[in-house]
Amino acid sequence: MARQLFPMSLLPVLAVLLSISVLLPAPAAAYVTAFRQAIAEGVAQHDAMAEFYRDRDFEPIWTNEGHADRRQALLNALENAAHHGLPTGRYDPDALRGAFGSAESPYARGRAEVMASTMFLNYANDVQSGILDPGTVIRQIHRDPPRRDPSDLLVGFIGGDPHDFMRSLPPAHPEYLRLQRALLTFQRMAAEGGWGQPVYAGRLERGDRGQSVVQLRDRLIRMGYMDRSVTAVYDAEMEAAVERFQANHGLLADGVAGSSTIEQINVGLETRMRQVILAMERQRWMNWEDPDRGARHVLVNIPDYHTYVIDNEEVTFESRTVVGARPQDRMTPEFSDTMEHMVINPSWYVPRSITVGEYLPQMQANPAAAGHMELLQGGRPVSRAGVNFSQYTGNTFPFDLRQPPGPGNALGRVKFMFPNRHNIYLHDTPSRNLFSRETRAYSHGCVRVHRPLELAYHLLAPQEAQPRDYFHRILDSRQETQVDLVQPVPVHIVYWTAFVTPEGALNFRRDIYDRDTALWAALDRAGVELPSTTS
Repeated sequence: MARQLFPMSLLPVLAVLLSISVLLPAPAAAYVTAFRQAIAEGVAQHDAMAEFYRDRDFEPIWTNEGHADRRQALLNALENAAHHGLPTGRYDPDALRGAFGSAESPYARGRAEVMASTMFLNYANDVQSGILDPGTVIRQIHRDPPRRDPSDLLVGFIGGDPHDFMRSLPPAHPEYLRLQRALLTFQRMAAEGGWGQPVYAGRLERGDRGQSVVQLRDRLIRMGYMDRSVTAVYDAEMEAAVERFQANHGLLADGVAGSSTIEQINVGLETRMRQVILAMERQRWMNWEDPDRGARHVLVNIPDYHTYVIDNEEVTFESRTVVGARPQDRMTPEFSDTMEHMVINPSWYVPRSITVGEYLPQMQANPAAAGHMELLQGGRPVSRAGVNFSQYTGNTFPFDLRQPPGPGNALGRVKFMFPNRHNIYLHDTPSRNLFSRETRAYSHGCVRVHRPLELAYHLLAPQEAQPRDYFHRILDSRQETQVDLVQPVPVHIVYWTAFVTPEGALNFRRDIYDRDTALWAALDRAGVELPSTTS
């Protein structure tokens, strides 16, 4: 839900006078001016702004003759709000400029003062920590945007160079800056008419020719994947361009424009702009004081089906992953936590939902089912003999299930733990066939890693001279063993359907959980608009 932090409203005259007598310091209450009355009316319902002006004895920060630089810094920022994908109607620079220009009376000056502070705070909060409170839109997003105290924002603004302060508000993380450049490029493309005609074909490959190939050629040129060309043949150059497009859209990069590739090529510029704006909004939710998110951190991008280790903003490890399946109760949530240890030769303590939802019906039909599982009660093994599974329901079943370490264990040979209330972690899996698929949303919510042993070596390298040998000594023991990380590693599980690589390649991924759809509807309600285009 979007926040309108400081709506403009006037109080009845009596209420205004009562507010002024409360808000103004006692010495000032006796000579209330029209200027101070206007400020008091505007801030009376907003405690933080009222406190700020009360602490300043209601002295202005925008409307004196010496405040021209502050006014210009704010107006410049508001005029460029669209470059951040923000709802520009919430902070109208023309209206503010008009208020400043027509503020000829003390009361009008006070109104302009409040309008400027209102627009400043709305803009500052939106560009710094996001327009939305995401958890109120999608419950699987567990992020608390780093909202700044309004008084601190105002004090910070007046305490130094106003232009520098306004430039410091958006995320400084390189990913945000790369996305902003992509948005500016797309806005220019939209003004130039977009990407042109869609491609009308089911499949195109090297050697094909005709009108559909020309449509593909023109679209690839407009998207920046091909240099200008007049070819009407699907040649080597076009095949290479299609491969680059496929790689940047999470598709099998074989150079053949099959149905999935053509579907993605035909996605319009407006849709891609929405994805970029949503990606920028997601970056603002993570605009913490440490823009690096940890010098070393693990990044799991759900719709990208990949896990990365990033050291000083360089990818030093990557692996394919399998993420949660489409039903809502299995979707992998978004959150950040800290990896503290790994478990080699792990046991699998079956989640309650799986125990009663999947295994209990099997054991009711056949008491010998799930024979590879230990039955536990109070953490202690219980013999299955004499247990009548049919007498229990999902609510009354008193047992837990544990799968001991071994080759068939659902968690494989190692799991990576960052204790969290969602019971989500990274782990190995004996089901290796799923990693070869283009779409990999099949788990119960945890993240299965294609290269788990290599990830373990990589994480152990800072603390073990021979991390591979160390890991395999423990693995070969077949004993469940916890290995603490000397330096815990932040883990960020994100849902980025648009991102830019450090090399500058703009990537898009499918909205596998329809989260973009719900978030864009919320941004649309907040007033975010796109330039119209024909593609």
